[in-house]
Amino acid sequence: MENVKKVTLNDIHHALGAKMIPFAGYDMPVRYSSDIEEHKTVRENVGVFDVSHMGEFIVEGPNALDLIQKVSSNDAATLKIGQAQYTCFPNLQGGVVDDFLTYKLDEERYMLVVNASNIDKDWKWIQQHNTQNAKLENISDQTCLFAIQGPNAIKAIQSLTSISLKDIPFYHFVTGTFAGVEGVIVSATGYTGELGFELYMKNEAAKKVWEAIFEAGSELNIKPIGLGARDTLRLEMGYCLYGHELTDETSPLEAGLGWITKFTKDFINHENLKKQKEAGLKRKLVGFKLQERGIPRAKYPIVNAEGKVIGEVTSGSQSPSMGVGIGLGYVDIAYAKPGNEIGIEIRKKRISAIIEKLPLLKK
Repeated sequence: MENVKKVTLNDIHHALGAKMIPFAGYDMPVRYSSDIEEHKTVRENVGVFDVSHMGEFIVEGPNALDLIQKVSSNDAATLKIGQAQYTCFPNLQGGVVDDFLTYKLDEERYMLVVNASNIDKDWKWIQQHNTQNAKLENISDQTCLFAIQGPNAIKAIQSLTSISLKDIPFYHFVTGTFAGVEGVIVSATGYTGELGFELYMKNEAAKKVWEAIFEAGSELNIKPIGLGARDTLRLEMGYCLYGHELTDETSPLEAGLGWITKFTKDFINHENLKKQKEAGLKRKLVGFKLQERGIPRAKYPIVNAEGKVIGEVTSGSQSPSMGVGIGLGYVDIAYAKPGNEIGIEIRKKRISAIIEKLPLLKK
């Protein structure tokens, strides 16, 4: 555990009795009670994730947008101040360095929010391609991030800020005072499929903000939530997770991210990705539900009716909301249509599954 980093509130998570595991180089809470209970808390009430392991980079200056446009698949030129955008860094081989969020903080100032496991890799990547000489700052180690998610999110925390939370549209943000702390970024980008907000603040404010959230939400029985529930929540929505659905070898087009891959501008490897689109995809990311008992896991083979391998599971679990095995995986394009029956090979036994249109949880 010597090389494992600790988030600012590490002691608080231990005091709350969290089961801690090394995740993406950090000592992180995987659960406080049970994954199913925490999952249901977010779907039905409200919960708080400490996701301070995520990375944040500031890109600023007159050439900041040019650099972001070059390294990002989405079109950041469409962003207005107060808007965020989901995007990815395409690599030179047709895969993805990482998926991330771009926040437009000011006319020439942006924040990129990257995955914890890729902070060093992404930082090197953006520095390597910064021929524009944009000013770069890695603020990951100075920044804490909490996600308050669930249908009662506004009810739980509105009293802590004069920002009108109900008026923040999806993929927008407001910077203001929260729990008496100035300069907190309050955004609505969500990774659970529920109403919710992300709070970015400096490390020194984290304890004060965390305690204020739990005090304000105590009447609603607000609870801390671990990474276990975070995974099943995003899986029910069909959201990609880097290292599973997205990798250095996975094309954003195959992953169903054509909507964030804008060929209206030049970006790293756009020509090859455009060719791939024009030639037609050979495989595609799909969501599926098991028709029998079983739990699909990453790397399990996906087979057709004859037992021939046609793909592989990237993420799978028992869905706490639906009570059935669900998953995501890549299959040969001929089998990728919703409604098609496939088989998941679980311990050499073929378990029947149906490909479903995402999200898997229909709300």
